[in-house]
Amino acid sequence: MQTMESIFTNLKNTFRAGNILAKLIYINVGLFILIRLMGVIFLLFNIPGISFLQYLQMPSSPELLLYRPWTVITYMFTHFDFLHILFNMLWLYWFGGLFLSFFSERQLGGLYLLGGIAGAVLFMLAYNIFPYFQTVASSSYLMGASASVMAIVFAVSFYRKDLEINLFLIGRVKLIYLALFTFVIDLLAITSDNAGGHIAHIGGALFGIWFAMRIKEGKDLTAPMNRLLDWVVNLGKRKPKMKVTYKRAETDYEYNARWYDPEPTACEAPNLWKRIGEDRWVLMYDVYGQKVHNFGFSETSDFVHFTPLGQFNQGVMRTTNFTSPKHGAIIHLTRQEAERLAE
Repeated sequence: MQTMESIFTNLKNTFRAGNILAKLIYINVGLFILIRLMGVIFLLFNIPGISFLQYLQMPSSPELLLYRPWTVITYMFTHFDFLHILFNMLWLYWFGGLFLSFFSERQLGGLYLLGGIAGAVLFMLAYNIFPYFQTVASSSYLMGASASVMAIVFAVSFYRKDLEINLFLIGRVKLIYLALFTFVIDLLAITSDNAGGHIAHIGGALFGIWFAMRIKEGKDLTAPMNRLLDWVVNLGKRKPKMKVTYKRAETDYEYNARWYDPEPTACEAPNLWKRIGEDRWVLMYDVYGQKVHNFGFSETSDFVHFTPLGQFNQGVMRTTNFTSPKHGAIIHLTRQEAERLAE
């Protein structure tokens, strides 16, 4: 039988070994369990337990937010009702996994936070601009991961508008149609009892669409957020006292340490080719560090900004007569040359 200490050790190791999607789900579920346990303890001592949630939820009052600025972040990890967190985590798991087929873990984490912030901003603006919310603006709060999840759903939907999914009793339907359907439902429900939640969904969705539009232009909206997170993480780390100097060898090339492929695991054997008749190049690389071996692809027009195209059979690239690619090479053929070879 496992001891309590070994259980916590296993959970900690699983958290560390998991990708960013697993970590986000762990944080949401862990905080949910902690909140419910605290609610039980407070109830046993006849202490009103709901009040402490207000220090995790984001208020619609700008004055109150000045005293609780952290709630802009904590609200998107906070849930109290079981069905609320269940459906949010299911959507996060399904669409977060789909998102990772085209983008990196860093982009998923950055979009989760920025989509949540966008939902919070629209929530606060709506409650303080529209007279309809005037009577409840000073006492309304926002919580849940829905805005962050909507940002991920709409980012994938508008980045790959041709993607289809299977829906129970309906069959195959394009993902973008499902996204637009949820958007219309939220739009029609902004005067309901859960008006704040639906408004936040719209804010997250709009940011997801913006992310998809900009990433197609080679601009990553999550990059500044990820740089900020890197700075925060490294803030408490001690800098090495040893000073290292080196002299670069005389060469016509400048070394660039940026990571251009979106894969979270090790890659090798890069290949680059130009699309015929276009000023665009495709970078192909062997993703040997993941358990299911595959190839990854990114596209660029300036060799500075790269747009992920996904892996074989997960994005726009499809395999034909092979199943285990390894150290691939490209032969540049026009359509006419390919047809002549086929003859």
